[in-house]
Amino acid sequence: MTAPSPTRRGAARHSELFDALIALLLAEGFAHLTLDDVAARLRCSKRTLYALAGSKEQLVRAAVVRFFERATTRVEAAVAACAAPADRVAAYLRAVAAELAPASARFFDDLAAFPPAAEVYARNTEAAGRRVGELIGEGVAAGVFRDVPVAFASEVITSTMVAIQQRRIATTTGLADAEAYEALAALLLHGLTRD
Repeated sequence: MTAPSPTRRGAARHSELFDALIALLLAEGFAHLTLDDVAARLRCSKRTLYALAGSKEQLVRAAVVRFFERATTRVEAAVAACAAPADRVAAYLRAVAAELAPASARFFDDLAAFPPAAEVYARNTEAAGRRVGELIGEGVAAGVFRDVPVAFASEVITSTMVAIQQRRIATTTGLADAEAYEALAALLLHGLTRD
């Protein structure tokens, strides 16, 4: 058996570092961290971090992009495992909640205050709102959900998700983002499902 090539080992190390970086950022936020702090916490050199991204800002943005890419993959897998329209909507929103659950309030506050990362969250939130709208449309077409205007439902959901993303829900209700997605799932399913 041959040893992995240096390129494969390097890619694996970068992947491990990104995983550790994402866990660190989710747990503690990032505004207060310097590159020296990050390097010390990840037990690597600043040079290694610069191989991942050219600055702290680029590193944070790259980590946020990676977080949402992986979350999207897992959320879609949860939806694919369900057949019934109500189960698919519930699976989507609950999977989003599960993906966001490890993120601290400090992470979300830092995310909202850092435009390059906030833009990534906003783009993912809007895509998620459209996706839930598609799932609702499937349920309406199948006759499982009430005959609601799907475009309107999608807009309401997207607006709520944006309010979650922009920290307005946390501020006004005290709900963490994951809790807000759970509440949104319950509200939607009770409102959409035929009696």
